[in-house]
Amino acid sequence: MPSIATRAVKNSDLKIQHRCPQCGAPASLLESDRLFSCAYCRVKSYLLARGYFQYRLPHKAPTGRELIYFPYWRFKGMLFSCLPGSTHDQFIDTSHQACFSPRFPVSLGLRSQALALSFVTADTPGHFIAPQTSLQDVMAVFNRRFNRELSRPLLHQAHIGETVSMIYAPYYLDRGLVDAVLNQPLREQDTAAFNLEDFPGGVPTTHFHFLPTLCPHCGWDLDGTRDAQVLHCHHCHSVWQPGPKGFSSVPCAHCPTAIHRPTYLPFWRITADVRGVDLDSYADLVRLANMPKAVQKAWETTPFRFWVPAFKVRPRVFLRIMQVLSMALPPERLERNVPEHPCLTANLPVTEAMETLRVSLAGFIKPLERIAEILPQAEINPRKALLVYLPFEDRTHELVHTPLNLAVNKNQLSLSWNL
Repeated sequence: MPSIATRAVKNSDLKIQHRCPQCGAPASLLESDRLFSCAYCRVKSYLLARGYFQYRLPHKAPTGRELIYFPYWRFKGMLFSCLPGSTHDQFIDTSHQACFSPRFPVSLGLRSQALALSFVTADTPGHFIAPQTSLQDVMAVFNRRFNRELSRPLLHQAHIGETVSMIYAPYYLDRGLVDAVLNQPLREQDTAAFNLEDFPGGVPTTHFHFLPTLCPHCGWDLDGTRDAQVLHCHHCHSVWQPGPKGFSSVPCAHCPTAIHRPTYLPFWRITADVRGVDLDSYADLVRLANMPKAVQKAWETTPFRFWVPAFKVRPRVFLRIMQVLSMALPPERLERNVPEHPCLTANLPVTEAMETLRVSLAGFIKPLERIAEILPQAEINPRKALLVYLPFEDRTHELVHTPLNLAVNKNQLSLSWNL
């Protein structure tokens, strides 16, 4: 099954300099890259981190200077906010101190996008100041910043497709703190002497490793694009998801089609227990969403399932696709294997897809005045997920699913890897 590469270079994605774990050849990665293929030894590996990736900015410090690395949390992703009458969506790309100090800049600004970063490893020289502010606390700061103009009450928020990392900025001492990126003193210097003992830290700890991309079932090479969250084996036609303990099998299906040379897009079909509102069957959905349809008897026994794109796209488009698919009648027939036609890369993991369910539920409720009544009391517990590939007709500028009257712009897909 061939995959569709949807990649175009864009300056806002972090650029990472590294070396091949197999032969040591230099390599240039983007932040969204997970599947790494060495141009020299041709070995493919999958990049994994325990928790989050750690990077450092380059420096121009004079030889012999001991570097001091100050930590910043960096967050990039989609933010959905459920309000009484609507769902607000936005894309966030921001950074903030991971250790409060008025001596250092509050954020990295545009440096992380403008400069080529490196991975922090256990043998990276310098004093790495330990993070003191948790990610949860920093996310609260981000939420307050982006929620100022939203109406109240705020019923629910979800961060989807997020990329969280720790970025260290280099400094050194020379009659005060010197910014080692520009090799210039900080503009605002505290009159008190800088004491490194006030900032616990020391030698960094490594948080990432490379996983060999061999099929656990047959030993064949697994395949995918650079930002893939699931990999395919073309030998035994299986699908695999990387994790801390290696690769685990992913249940997969596709909808057969009569379209000549279709393009398949991936979606997570999620079965969940919903409490606080009737949503067991498609008939329940028709009533909840107040659809202009007469409820058919067969719909009472048709199970309701959430449908979430397994690919990243701009927040508003993501929300629209999720609503259209979840509110449509499910496909009549699925084949439990991967299609042989071209497929878009699945670059949104199922764990992120499950975070969208309450947002999706808010979009079903009609009239809108009922959202504030129903959403807070609803409980959604995902039980299982199936990766489903649906066929789209490939047109000049769009991929079109005619039965659903759903079109996805190709240009939006070409930039989705950077979200």
